Amino acid sequence: MTQFILNTDRLHLSPFSIKQHASLHQLFTHPFIREFLWDDVIISPQETRKILEQNEQFFNKYSWGLWQLKLEHAAPPIGFVGLWPFFEQPQPQLLYGLLPDYTGQGLATEAAKKILAYAAKQLDFKFLTAATDIPNLASQKVLERIGMKKTEERIESGKATYFFTIDF
Repeated sequence: MTQFILNTDRLHLSPFSIKQHASLHQLFTHPFIREFLWDDVIISPQETRKILEQNEQFFNKYSWGLWQLKLEHAAPPIGFVGLWPFFEQPQPQLLYGLLPDYTGQGLATEAAKKILAYAAKQLDFKFLTAATDIPNLASQKVLERIGMKKTEERIESGKATYFFTIDF
């Protein structure tokens, strides 16, 4: 899956594979990330494995999925970014998460911009959406910084959720 490796000025993005099971599970179960991503539920290692299996299928079939974020090629992942299907939307949505030590530095914005460009240029998407729990103000700020506009508010899985969209 080396054809899907992306880089920014500060970040190295590479698709998660089954080999990174422990790394992704650690990210998904970190209290800071799981609060909004998993509604503060600690998912099982088996659930993470299923997600990684789907991830490989999505990259092989559609050329999108979840990328791990690293500051350097050999460093441990500091987060993730990518495209993932949610809420029965017509195409995948933007998704990202960072460990708390790496927030407030523009890294989520940098990674999200890279995925926007990838979706527009490589995948020929005409638009992209993202959803965030209404209390997740930091995520909303990232979405606004990358040019996404709030387009809808609704209840999803019992949670008040904002939807953001950008047209390409």
